Amino acid sequence: MNTTATANLSDLASKWAAETPDAVAIRYGDSSWTWAQWDDRIGKLAGAMRAGGVTRGDRVGFLDKNHPACLETILAAARLGATAVVLNWRIAGDELDYAIRDSGITRIFCGAEFQPNVAASETRIGNLAHVIEIGGDNDTYEILLRDAQPVAAQPDVSPDDVCVIMYSSGTTGRPKGVMLSQRNLVTHTENVATLFHFDRDSDVNLVAMPLFHVGGTSYALLGIHAGVPSIITREPDAASLFGAIAAGATRAFLVPPVISAVLAAGPQAIAGFSKLRFIGYGAAPMPLPTVQRALAEWPDTKFVHVYGQTEFAGVITLLDPDAHRDEVHPERLRSTGKPVPGAEVRVVDPVTEQDVAPGAHGEFWFRTPQQMVGYLNRPEDTAATITADGWLRTGDIGRVDEDGYVYIEDRIKDMIITGGENVYSPEVERVLTGHPAVADVAVFGIPDEHWGESVMAVICVAEGQTLTAEQVQSFARESLAAYKTPRRVEFIDAIPRNPSGKILKRELREPYWRNHDRQV
Repeated sequence: MNTTATANLSDLASKWAAETPDAVAIRYGDSSWTWAQWDDRIGKLAGAMRAGGVTRGDRVGFLDKNHPACLETILAAARLGATAVVLNWRIAGDELDYAIRDSGITRIFCGAEFQPNVAASETRIGNLAHVIEIGGDNDTYEILLRDAQPVAAQPDVSPDDVCVIMYSSGTTGRPKGVMLSQRNLVTHTENVATLFHFDRDSDVNLVAMPLFHVGGTSYALLGIHAGVPSIITREPDAASLFGAIAAGATRAFLVPPVISAVLAAGPQAIAGFSKLRFIGYGAAPMPLPTVQRALAEWPDTKFVHVYGQTEFAGVITLLDPDAHRDEVHPERLRSTGKPVPGAEVRVVDPVTEQDVAPGAHGEFWFRTPQQMVGYLNRPEDTAATITADGWLRTGDIGRVDEDGYVYIEDRIKDMIITGGENVYSPEVERVLTGHPAVADVAVFGIPDEHWGESVMAVICVAEGQTLTAEQVQSFARESLAAYKTPRRVEFIDAIPRNPSGKILKRELREPYWRNHDRQV
């Protein structure tokens, strides 16, 4: 456990540049860099940022699919005490406009394929003064590095400086910027590293999950902390995953739909994945039959199930490899394991805010040095999430058994997790109510064998209007990322509400979740 992490985040890479300068650090496509070369790139990017006027407390944006430049931006900004705002490349125009405006970034590192999106936002809101393009025919990012002078971590940088902001879908209809400090991320890395054991002589880390997601970034930092080579794939598609495994990857973190797809792909795909010694999975529940089949198909692979939130800089509980194969306690496969080192847990009645009896159901509250500084520009939301004595309310409901294993079985928060992505119902409802034919709408999650949950919308059509499911989905896609667009749309005469006007979503959800042993 480390509750007093003081190192600059960029020291995670600098350490290996000093100790094993000629060992491979990063592989991406046909390119690779040693630790010395990669640390030099980070230093040059920090130098270029500083020469461009970026100082402690400033924010720079990043928008691209997986690319080493994302990690370089985070670590370079950390050297200056600045903040990298890592944006979800899947978000639509209005969402991108909002994130750029809310974060206050004026400089953005942008993948070539997303340059048109950024240019359109710049035209609409005018916030951006510098757009540095990554890849393509106009790779100004590499030109920037080529001409820059490297700088080391600045002496005034504090472990409490916010170094990463990631946007999480918002309960009030707009995404919230989660502010993570250098201390949060370094402490998370050191705590989880005590349970994610890397072999420095033989392990190769596969970084395939999106780096705009805390699960992707925090997992990448684990490999950097361990000093092992990391293969970064631009996307977690089948060709990239199997290519990385063929190139020597031994460890990976994946969302359950990816594992389900591999198991469904047949013997050749299953045999290919057997080369992975270690598979971490999380960000969404994995059906018990899928877990059991994975354990049977890959008997020599160590599995780790993690539960976490962006607000915790990643992982907060972990089910370790031994628990996955414990024949005496097979019920633990339904749990998310035990809290990581340094994390305290309470199970609280969400009404009385008193601890429930041992084994009873309540809301999970955690307290840990990993947890966020707060929500950007949202002091009221921060105060509603973090108590005065430092407990972070998760919004998730469940119990802790007599041996300390955490079981998550429902949610207070109006959130859907589909394929590892968080979708808040009010955000989707806000968009759908903008359609002139929609009189009332409720959005909630329903079971989905592949994605865990999928987005469902029930709609009351305005008098005299007509509407189809396809029209609803087309309208939603104009303002929302594809994963937030309802996969299923149904029409009803009246949406049930209580006397105070609140939608009775549990009543709407119940027919779909009936006969399931959990409600998420």
